[in-house]
Amino acid sequence: MSTWSAPTATAPISATVTVPGSKSQTNRALVLSALAATHGGVSTISGALRSRDTDLMIGALQTLGLRIDGPADKLRVVGDISPSAAARVDCGLAGTVLRFVPPLAALGPVTVTFDGDEQARSRPIAPLLDALRGLGVDIDGDGLPFTVRGAGSVAGGAVQIDASASSQFVSGLLLTGPSFSDGLTVQHRGSPLPSAPHIAMTVAMLRQAGVAVDDTTADRWQVRPGIVAAQHWHIEPDLSNAVPFIAAAVVSAGAVRITGWPEDSIQPADAILSILAQLHSVVKQTDSYLEVRGPQTYPGFDVNLRDVGELTPSVAVLAALATPGSVSRLSGIAHLRGHETDRLAALTTEINRLGGDCRETPDGLEITATPLRPGTWQSYADHRMAAAGAIVGLRVAGVEVEDIETTAKTLPNFPRMWSEMLGGA
Repeated sequence: MSTWSAPTATAPISATVTVPGSKSQTNRALVLSALAATHGGVSTISGALRSRDTDLMIGALQTLGLRIDGPADKLRVVGDISPSAAARVDCGLAGTVLRFVPPLAALGPVTVTFDGDEQARSRPIAPLLDALRGLGVDIDGDGLPFTVRGAGSVAGGAVQIDASASSQFVSGLLLTGPSFSDGLTVQHRGSPLPSAPHIAMTVAMLRQAGVAVDDTTADRWQVRPGIVAAQHWHIEPDLSNAVPFIAAAVVSAGAVRITGWPEDSIQPADAILSILAQLHSVVKQTDSYLEVRGPQTYPGFDVNLRDVGELTPSVAVLAALATPGSVSRLSGIAHLRGHETDRLAALTTEINRLGGDCRETPDGLEITATPLRPGTWQSYADHRMAAAGAIVGLRVAGVEVEDIETTAKTLPNFPRMWSEMLGGA
């Protein structure tokens, strides 16, 4: 597989970057728009991300019988859940498709088969399938490929689930819950939930669509049955995808502005700002952008990333590039062993391959900063691993990132955007 020569910053970076819409918000808006369409509603989505993950979601909904029109980031969703016989949904490597679409398929009248990339076959899904079985849905299989035998409706009711491997299990159930005849009550039983802000995003968007959700009891969510109202959804910029560009300011002692940064975000913006404070960065926020000025040096840090595990690859390489000898500890991320790849093992391997000092702990990583050397950084078909390699390359000349194209999963044109950012250095 080809490699990409990661550019090195020869001076402090000075750039303004515009990142496209949030993948998480786009795919939730698509699912809610599909449910609104089943009652004749017409929803529109502006600022939608167009990437492999969102195109897979669009393809999945089209397989279920919905019609999604519109150019680029402006979408219109109409139609009904009426898949043809022998319908097959391609999940690719998209966790949101894998976990959000099966409950939708259960509302249709036919059997739908789900499959995806080879790497997706090891991603956790059994707890969701078992929960759907507990709600009366007929499912064959405990992992990809599996089939959902739709009966035209789902009674709903109460279900318990261990969602400690992925908060998407809860979100996938909640999104379709209002279309179950009796609504839905989900009770999480197990280790502390990861990525809780993503469940909060789901709840907020359900309420925006007129759905009554009771989340007053910890680890329990009750969704009332009812019609999901058609909406005009405005998608925020993807703050997770902004983090590698922010990291570029930190490691180059430069300044990067992210345009369109929301003042009041549905995404975990506060967690990102908290990490930047530990890195001695100067942050300026206005109603139209976020500016980050990196320090000359920064020490090691301790951070719990349970709520924002998707940031771990970028944060891990920031730790590896800290003041030599300083120690950083990243915790709360044991669940990342079940993501696109085992991200903890992958980060340990790649940082150490370049001469770093990274070791796994039961729920995270301990990284001692040491000068890194040139070499090849493997991506493991993981978009966030690929972006992390690009960050390392800013400080270490001669880093080659394998399969940089995998960044198209959530951020098309990443290499071009990265090069344009360095154009101001």
